[in-house]
Amino acid sequence: MRSIPFREALREAMSEEMRRDEKVLLMGEEVAEYNGAYKVSQGMLAEFGAKRIIDTPISELGFTAVAVGAAQNGLRPIVEFMTWNFAVLPLDQILNTASKMLAMSGGQIGCPIVMRGPNGSAGQLGAQHSTAFESYLANIPGIKVVSPSNGYDAKGLLKQAIRYEEDPIMFLESEVMYGDKCDIPDDEYYIPLGKADVKKMGRDITIVSYNKMMKVALGAAAELEKEGISAEVIDLRTIRPLDWMTVLESVKKTNRLVIIEEQWPFASVSSELSYRIQKEGFDYLDAPIRRITSADAPMHYAPNLAALAIPDVARSVQLVKELMHQYK
Repeated sequence: MRSIPFREALREAMSEEMRRDEKVLLMGEEVAEYNGAYKVSQGMLAEFGAKRIIDTPISELGFTAVAVGAAQNGLRPIVEFMTWNFAVLPLDQILNTASKMLAMSGGQIGCPIVMRGPNGSAGQLGAQHSTAFESYLANIPGIKVVSPSNGYDAKGLLKQAIRYEEDPIMFLESEVMYGDKCDIPDDEYYIPLGKADVKKMGRDITIVSYNKMMKVALGAAAELEKEGISAEVIDLRTIRPLDWMTVLESVKKTNRLVIIEEQWPFASVSSELSYRIQKEGFDYLDAPIRRITSADAPMHYAPNLAALAIPDVARSVQLVKELMHQYK
């Protein structure tokens, strides 16, 4: 086992798959000469050359279109967005081309492409650089949405996406996690998409989250443990397909569910998950499903307002305690 930062886990995943398959390439702004805006692709230009590590103009619509066309003609591109906020520009390529071509061509033309980059808030970046896109993208049939919380999962999921998936994959990272260290096995490994992971076992309540909000979920569980409340914590990892069955099995045991996410509340991941659990597991619930999301407003630049807008440990603990005490 080795302890490496999140960014290095992503780099290892891409590099290992590029060594295995010459059809895999990486393209995006500053991925080559500058070694990546967040140094995820550091050293890859020197190893793989300018034909496979490709610096693009500042034109997300343009280079995403090139990558989608390349994928439909036999290559396996990885597209890096400097932030997923900029992926609104090539939404036409994601929604109207990548996600639909397999169906529109009667199964003749696929699009094995991975689009990845930082997602959600990352401090004082303002409203236009702080949107979390999981629920936006998960509303599109024909694509898969991955949102890992740690380097181990990120590497295994990214390798799976590059090597085995024939569908377009939206891979959402977090800028504030790129420096987080995690133990990575020396041996090669893959993690199947669409399978949630129970990060902590518990008996009293189920807490579900994903991406960087897993830190809040695990932090809340640790605080609750001090007060004798045992929380089971589940990391969704993949948003589409959504592994609600793992959550349901946990709720059958704990009888309570809290969801923590960075999405805006309306039509969010927690909305879909809540529907699934109440529909299939209503008889197991001893309390209403509750959630804590980001504020239903654009993200402020001011740090005090940004802190109020995003879920935190204290409010998550308080929400769990309300459920435990009101519905005994």
